Amino acid sequence: MKESIGIGILREGKIPIDLRVPLSPKQAKELIDKFKGVQVFIQSSPIRCFSDKEYKEQGLPIVQDLHDCDILLGIKEVPIPELLENKTYLFFSHTIKKQTYNRELLRTILNKKIRLIDYECLTEENGLRLIAFGRYAGIVGAINGIWAYGQKNKLFKLKRAKDCFDLEELKKESKKIKLPPIKIALTGGGRAANGAMEILNAMGICKVSPKDYLTESFAFPVYTQLRSSDYHKRKEGKEFSAQEFYQNPERYLSTFTSYTSSTDILIATAFWHPEAPALFSRESMVEKNFKLSVIADVTCDINGSIPSTKKTSSIEDPVYDYDPVNNRIMPPFSNKDFVTTMAIDNLPTELPRDASIDFGNEMLLHILPALLGHDEEGIIQRATIAENGKLTSIFSYLQDFVEGKE
Repeated sequence: MKESIGIGILREGKIPIDLRVPLSPKQAKELIDKFKGVQVFIQSSPIRCFSDKEYKEQGLPIVQDLHDCDILLGIKEVPIPELLENKTYLFFSHTIKKQTYNRELLRTILNKKIRLIDYECLTEENGLRLIAFGRYAGIVGAINGIWAYGQKNKLFKLKRAKDCFDLEELKKESKKIKLPPIKIALTGGGRAANGAMEILNAMGICKVSPKDYLTESFAFPVYTQLRSSDYHKRKEGKEFSAQEFYQNPERYLSTFTSYTSSTDILIATAFWHPEAPALFSRESMVEKNFKLSVIADVTCDINGSIPSTKKTSSIEDPVYDYDPVNNRIMPPFSNKDFVTTMAIDNLPTELPRDASIDFGNEMLLHILPALLGHDEEGIIQRATIAENGKLTSIFSYLQDFVEGKE
């Protein structure tokens, strides 16, 4: 490490604006105390969840310009005109799946010889992610789904996460409502699924097995957690293999329609591979036994695993209705026969302070020691997409994408 190194906390510039930060004021001060020779500079921002004043109270300088910094930490994509040459950037670049809307971003990063480290790629050797906002995506996604159900059926008013100061207030508010005996299906087993279960459990909603969910009636609201094996089968009828499913998902069919006649709310958090089958088809949504009324699509894969996720929604306008008969998007709560869909792609920013603190803890524990030290476990190396004007070997598959050949 250099004798002296400057780290800058970026002002978020992407629209819609994100309120999260990679390090809270106390965590930024802790970073300085932990690593000799490190200085942290805060780019002034009027909108982030921690104010300039809170950083200043920790003795951190507030600046407009970060040209003198070596490493720049953000959350969402940095606007192209604001990218500085020859710097090391850490943010969610949304480029590794060849997202066409960020092709020019990656081109500019290469042209400016920026070292790009993507949070999404910071993993252990076994591929498990070291840092993510998934827990809060699940928490907020679940509460938004229940909020939408209450609004649609005029049953109750629930304070949304964005209107709560923190997670503690959100949990207190969620306990005030009384749900009818509905059934909620939750897909997935990662951070987002655990976050969703955290809020469902806090609300006192009972968890039941997939079998009981399908076969039993309950006088109170329940939810079930569905793993991939619960709603997929091998095309040739062979036994489900998790390893094969994740490596070759095209060999499987979805059996999720066995749950759609029992489910009122779907909270979808399971990772979806483009080669995997959709959970269900648009045609199945128009069948009489299709009961699903609200879908909280935490994964937010447009035209992906869920037919109604035709576009993203926003924190300001969280839901829209989907008319499966005519395959069109309609205003929210316009018809009880439509499927109300939430597809917000920046859910954790509804609880930005809590989400940022959790994220910053992982930064201090796993990421920054590797970044500022010797990276003996290859954490930074595996997550470095570009360096010195070239794609790294791990991400060389993006070359044709960058050149516009695909």
